[in-house]
Amino acid sequence: MGNCAIVGICWGDEGKGRMVDYLVPQYGTVVRYQGGNNAGHTIVNDLGEFKLNLIPSGIFHPDKLNLLGAGCVIDIQHLCKEADGLRQRGVCITPENLRISDRAIAVLPISPLEDKLEEQRLGKAHFGSTLRGIAPAYADRAYKKALRMGDLLHDEVLQERLQRLVDWKNQVYVPGYGCTPFSYEELLTLCREYAQKLRPYICDAGELLDGRKRDGILFEAQLGALRDLDYGIYPYTSSSTPLAAYAPVGSGCPWLKVDRVVGVVKAYSTCVGEGPFVGELQSEEAAALREAGHEYGAATGRPRRLAWMDTVAARYGVKVQSATELALTKLDVLDGFDTLPVCVGYELRGRVIHTFPYTADLNDCKPVYVTLPGWKQDTTHVRRFQDLPQAAQNYVLFLEKELNCPIPYVSVGAEREAMILR
Repeated sequence: MGNCAIVGICWGDEGKGRMVDYLVPQYGTVVRYQGGNNAGHTIVNDLGEFKLNLIPSGIFHPDKLNLLGAGCVIDIQHLCKEADGLRQRGVCITPENLRISDRAIAVLPISPLEDKLEEQRLGKAHFGSTLRGIAPAYADRAYKKALRMGDLLHDEVLQERLQRLVDWKNQVYVPGYGCTPFSYEELLTLCREYAQKLRPYICDAGELLDGRKRDGILFEAQLGALRDLDYGIYPYTSSSTPLAAYAPVGSGCPWLKVDRVVGVVKAYSTCVGEGPFVGELQSEEAAALREAGHEYGAATGRPRRLAWMDTVAARYGVKVQSATELALTKLDVLDGFDTLPVCVGYELRGRVIHTFPYTADLNDCKPVYVTLPGWKQDTTHVRRFQDLPQAAQNYVLFLEKELNCPIPYVSVGAEREAMILR
């Protein structure tokens, strides 16, 4: 049994959670390998609609193991609150089906406050952070000053590392930002409280996954390729690596390999946060598209920015993700449009380009469109590709050719069964 990564092709918010939920019966373990509670994966099943932030999307399958890998940054308060909320709605969460890598970073209340203070300092030049403390937590890791989840299980180590962390933060942030000093005693009490709650879940992820690799591992990414710290639209990116190539490292078992990469891409383009977004719609079309697709951030509730399908950006995402196949989501959202522009190139200072440029050049790019006919028919009930309106079939086939990657999955609704398998 091979391993598979479910990844975002563009800016994220593309439906990775629903694809994990759809494919998880084929695998034994689901692993979130990067990011934190700035994620928002929406799942619709028999129990209702769920918006997950930290907990992997395989949690609704009680016979599957879900792991938060070493590459994650874990807000310990948020994780426990999220788990309790799921339990209240009938979802089983125990150490039998949810584990946490001891090498993952523990996010304390310091980090979200740092995030907020820095965004306020930047003013109009802010990055559009979710204010969940993700960048400060990863920065602490790079500084080698962060707490790891395993430290919560070793009280002497916890005390020593936390004292150093608090002393450092108070020397930097109190004079630099004018904030109230952080309390070592309060944070130690909090860490000890959550250490007791999370102790049964924390493990050596490498050993765990090594023993389960025969049943296949499904790697779940957060965000998309264009938010990757190195290969995205830096600096308007996340602070982690949502690329499939990082999945084994971020899982906690770097000797694993990825055999299959399912890239998830919407039938149109959306973006949450700041940064260049070629072809952004400002008209009534954007409002209509936003409401039809319920385009609001699952983690933050922020309205998403809208554009027509951008094959230049998506083709780049397919390449850096090394996608072997694609899932096209939200095709049904386009049911009401007479025509569908598709961006097939960028005009950059008088010439047309078809490759995704360096971030600074994106601000000077204008979309080059071809216009395809819409279908003006309801597709939400369709379950076979040949039963789609011909114009809808043509739209999918056009994108498949432009992106040079097969599209075996086409989603026409949020429910598990609303998936067309070609």
